[in-house]
Amino acid sequence: MRGAKSAKWVAGAIVVALAATACGGGDKGDAAKGEVDPNGIYSIEVGEPEKLLQPADTMESNGSIVLSGLFSQLVDYDADGKLTMVNAESVESKDSKLWTVKLKPGWTFHDGTTVNAQSYVKAWNWAANIDNKQGNASWFADIKGFEALHPAAEGAKPTGTELEGLKVVDDNTFTIELANAVPYFAYKLGYEVFSPLPESFYKDPAAAGEKPVGNGPYKFKSWEHKKQIELTRFDDYKGENKAKNGGVVLKNYSTVETAYEDLKSGNVDVLRTIGPKDLPVYRNDLGDRAVDQAYSAIQTLAIAFYADQWKTPKPVDPKVIQGLSMAIDRDTITKTVLQGTREPATGWVAKGVLGYTPNATGDVTKYDPAKAKALIAEGGGVPNNEISIQFNSDGGHKEWVEAVCNSITQATAVKCTGDAKPDFQADLQARKSKQVKSIYRSGWVLDYPVNANFISDLFRTGAGGNQGGFSSPELDAKIAAADTAATLDESVKAYQAVEKDLVNYMPSIPLWYYKVNAGYSEKVQNVKYAQDGDPIIEGVEVKK
Repeated sequence: MRGAKSAKWVAGAIVVALAATACGGGDKGDAAKGEVDPNGIYSIEVGEPEKLLQPADTMESNGSIVLSGLFSQLVDYDADGKLTMVNAESVESKDSKLWTVKLKPGWTFHDGTTVNAQSYVKAWNWAANIDNKQGNASWFADIKGFEALHPAAEGAKPTGTELEGLKVVDDNTFTIELANAVPYFAYKLGYEVFSPLPESFYKDPAAAGEKPVGNGPYKFKSWEHKKQIELTRFDDYKGENKAKNGGVVLKNYSTVETAYEDLKSGNVDVLRTIGPKDLPVYRNDLGDRAVDQAYSAIQTLAIAFYADQWKTPKPVDPKVIQGLSMAIDRDTITKTVLQGTREPATGWVAKGVLGYTPNATGDVTKYDPAKAKALIAEGGGVPNNEISIQFNSDGGHKEWVEAVCNSITQATAVKCTGDAKPDFQADLQARKSKQVKSIYRSGWVLDYPVNANFISDLFRTGAGGNQGGFSSPELDAKIAAADTAATLDESVKAYQAVEKDLVNYMPSIPLWYYKVNAGYSEKVQNVKYAQDGDPIIEGVEVKK
């Protein structure tokens, strides 16, 4: 199995649960296996990517699935969390601070130019520079000299053009010096923000985002906005995960329900999710082509701490958020509205990653109306005694948001309503422009299989995934201490302690662990899903 290929915000109501070791849909048989057309083209359901297809500016699932086909990374990891090499021949460090990367020679971009050490170093320097406005720039903050390219002060300009910690040794070797030791840094290199870029990118980055040139198993063919993106097999690809098909069409759907109807009628071949309306019937409809599989992601309710409701006249007391959490009947909602396809969360870290801890939240995720009301009262009450939950209408979230709101209102008398945005793009834009009125639906899938990814990258002040404006100098210090632990094991243990401490801050409300509930058509076989929940697009086989 290939491990997770990207970190991202999750668009759909796709569900995670059990240890992420399985990696195949169709485990019951792929019974109707047939002769394969190696040049066959198939289609996948997606939504319109939020932004241009630039690796350092994509943090959502509709764009990342495209980038996963166009770009290959230095490393990946298997279902057991073992690091594997992809474009890198080796990634080594003696002290977790100075890392040496050696590349496999002979790799090329889709335009025929060579992938070399400079391809990585120059790309990372460009992405880290604040002037280039890349949403994932904070991922380079570990590297020495980041502040010179990305100053923290609002409106400040960069004082350099290169990260001090990056050095090209020769065509196939470069070194990465971190500001501080990070024992799990090699795992982070599997995220698409660390992709190499060809020289042609810098001539016109915006144009390159419309027609990306990568180093992955597929090359870009076309993008009809809000309709579809086409990728074709890159025959000169040097990686082990060569495409077993001729290409893939990523078809844009406005709702998951429409995509499901198209799957049944043969107009789309692979789905990433099934909406709540069809969860009761999809297994009977699809038989062996129905997918029900664990992967590493979590659904939460994130607090927009910048919203007037929570910051005036004084910051919200965590007890209020604890009370709202204890007013949610997760067991009933997951069993009824979500048809048993989710598992109630008992922590902030998804299953299947290093450091997952059962019951990290203690009682805070247990349904207890009396305790919920008491905590809210002790914390000073919910301002105006009402909240709203923002969600994207195209992701199959309406039903469970309504159920959560009903549960909160019945338990506490706090008025709760859904705040629907028409699509995932509008939802993300409202978050990034700080327009969320109260609370928003948040889903996070692993970038790398270490618990730090679900804590540091979401709750650290200034982290790319921290869109709710949560900030605590005290928690930042604990995160920094966990990052600089002497070994990976010690870092994981330190983050486990940080996770248990999150109940005292309540940066978000854990809801449930996701699962892949999806399916595919009779036209394709060998449809498998990675630890990030996405179909492994290069492995899909098209029947003759």
